[in-house]
Amino acid sequence: MGYYSMEMKEDLSPFCPRYSRAVEIIGRRWTGGVLRALMAGRTHFSEIAATIPGLSDRLLSERLRELEDEGIVRRNVTACRPVKIDYELTEMGVALIPVVQSLAAWAEEWIPASAITTRTR
Repeated sequence: MGYYSMEMKEDLSPFCPRYSRAVEIIGRRWTGGVLRALMAGRTHFSEIAATIPGLSDRLLSERLRELEDEGIVRRNVTACRPVKIDYELTEMGVALIPVVQSLAAWAEEWIPASAITTRTR
């Protein structure tokens, strides 16, 4: 017997291409950590890197570029010497905050501490 009511089952089709695309975007390795770091507000590359153990600068650049291409992150460049670059969530990215918070709550309840591995840089 399933966990969902009949009403919930009618709302969910077995396959949804939009859902699949969303999971592909936010489910890539390190993307969740990048999103969590950006939930605190506008921040610099080095600050994001410092919050995510094990994430290389190359991969952080790649993830930020992907999120920017998807319209989830905005890259802000301030013309000065030296040039200042920071990142922030767009309206689309801010709309993901409750999703990330729900996933974090689920993880706290269901992922045992023994299953967590920490990688260093």
